[in-house]
Amino acid sequence: MIGRAVRNIAVVVLALLWLVPTYLLIVNGVSSVHGFTGTARWFPNSFGLFDNVGKAWSTAQFGPAMINSLVYAVVSGGLAVLIASLAAFAVVAMPSRRPTMWFWVIYAGTLFPLQMFLRPLFSSYAKLNLYDTKLGLFIIYTAMCIPFAFFVVRNYLASVPRDMVEAARIDGAPWWRVFASVHLPLGRPAMAAAFIFQFVWVWNDLLFGITLTFSPGARPLMAALAGLQGSYSTVGPPVVLAGALVVSLPTVILFFAFQRLFVSSLRTNI
Repeated sequence: MIGRAVRNIAVVVLALLWLVPTYLLIVNGVSSVHGFTGTARWFPNSFGLFDNVGKAWSTAQFGPAMINSLVYAVVSGGLAVLIASLAAFAVVAMPSRRPTMWFWVIYAGTLFPLQMFLRPLFSSYAKLNLYDTKLGLFIIYTAMCIPFAFFVVRNYLASVPRDMVEAARIDGAPWWRVFASVHLPLGRPAMAAAFIFQFVWVWNDLLFGITLTFSPGARPLMAALAGLQGSYSTVGPPVVLAGALVVSLPTVILFFAFQRLFVSSLRTNI
């Protein structure tokens, strides 16, 4: 009983520590710019959320940037999950030499720090005319999303009974049919969870957005928010915080909308 109480207290304390920055973001983001003194407030004394959001939206051009991020997240995340699912099927179900080696070759993409890719990417994108283009971001986002999506889907597909594959092959089904009729329907929860992971990562990406783009036509949402932060002294801290609050809402809504699917897939992988 004592151990359980200590554990519960530790969980509550950690949750409060995580919630404090969010609370300060909300309180100071809804505060009016005119009533802001420059010191973070713990309790709001005025309400200026809609004015702050409107100013942040127009100053940082959030509209085009939000559409860009939505397209990047949906297309790159979906394409990465499809490629990762095909690779996972090849490693798990199809007869291949050294499947463990191929697993580590693909999964190794998650082990390297992203900063090490910036210099060669910038140089090669400049030479290939991919710098500041949507195609350039589509390519890098898809490539970066594949390894972790492969890890999630592969672990899920490994639980599919081998007898189902053998029965389908005995009936004369080609490999693409086995994937479409057996593994694809059974692996949908893992694929959906992997897509949510990658959607959130692409939506929240700042590193590649500010390194590989600069124009509003290709710039993702977080890069636009970073540009708004550059206008910190002009628009005021509450406007910047209100903008950060707005751009974080879609991922929060997505997570809570698919929370049950997300948790069930993680349970299976664990």
